[in-house]
Amino acid sequence: MVIWAIWFIVAGLLLVVEMMTLTFYLLWLCIGAAVAGLVSLIMPDAILIQVVLGSLVAIGLTLFSKPIVARFRSSRGFKDTGTDIVGRQGIVVEPIEPGRYGQVKVGGDTWSASSSQVLGKDEVVKIIGRSSTIIEVER
Repeated sequence: MVIWAIWFIVAGLLLVVEMMTLTFYLLWLCIGAAVAGLVSLIMPDAILIQVVLGSLVAIGLTLFSKPIVARFRSSRGFKDTGTDIVGRQGIVVEPIEPGRYGQVKVGGDTWSASSSQVLGKDEVVKIIGRSSTIIEVER
């Protein structure tokens, strides 16, 4: 298989995974892989240049977007839908045991959840904390 095809397959896979995570970090890696693929169309034997340019693009986009995202998040009127979840109630959809994740439905959303208590299905719980994608709950 030619190297440009591998670069574009990697870029496509990163794009699909990015669409599932919504973090934008994989998007920058996807664009870096696409740039490396374009470079490989022009210079198919210069693998080091492909890797270096793809990496520089991904790192540059990451560094460039950090201050913009921070400024956007601190702007007036911005509301992160996950921050207001703490303190709300939910219903256990999949049982939760200490050290194992279960699922909790909060409003119309289902979240992965952990707890220091054993919680059975259909129990009402209170959200006491949130990380990026996992909430901490208790009775």
